[in-house]
Amino acid sequence: MTAGPRARLIASTITTVQEHGVHAAGLSELLKRSNASRNSLYQHFPSGKGELVETAAKIVSRIVYTHVSKMADALATAPTVEGWLDDLLAFWRNQLESSEYRAGSFMMAAALDESDPTVQSAAGQAFAEWTARLADGLVAAGMKPQTACSVAGVLLSVIEGAIVQSRALKSLHPFDDARTQLAILLSHQLPGKE
Repeated sequence: MTAGPRARLIASTITTVQEHGVHAAGLSELLKRSNASRNSLYQHFPSGKGELVETAAKIVSRIVYTHVSKMADALATAPTVEGWLDDLLAFWRNQLESSEYRAGSFMMAAALDESDPTVQSAAGQAFAEWTARLADGLVAAGMKPQTACSVAGVLLSVIEGAIVQSRALKSLHPFDDARTQLAILLSHQLPGKE
């Protein structure tokens, strides 16, 4: 079954923003990539590109939240911190590798879109939700609550930074470094996870 114009517009927006950022994701490029007409765009997103990007941001947020939630739930019973980090980071590593380092962070691109406060706000909300959910998992695994939110924020910041560096270097080496250092941090903060 072929996806309709709304789904194609959202999918092409996600891919284009990941590859080029919000500003470079021009309306004509989005329409061309989605094989949708301008009429379809305004039928499904009456406010235009901003509404389309905001909708795409909310979808990406839910997808990442699902992964983060699964990983948060798995931490308490994970046999090793290293194995847990491998599973956590694989979500982003695999996207980078399969796209030949073209698929960057949609949410980082949205966060940098200062020309559209609703898009930037959607990114901020996504980061806050991911951080809170990851912090819940850290607490469940034995981390002190006052530390968990900070550590969750660091984890996500390191991941976002590793995405940027990996794209620039065309290498997953930044993710390897991230895994090594995050394992030290988590082993220090989580009882019984050395």
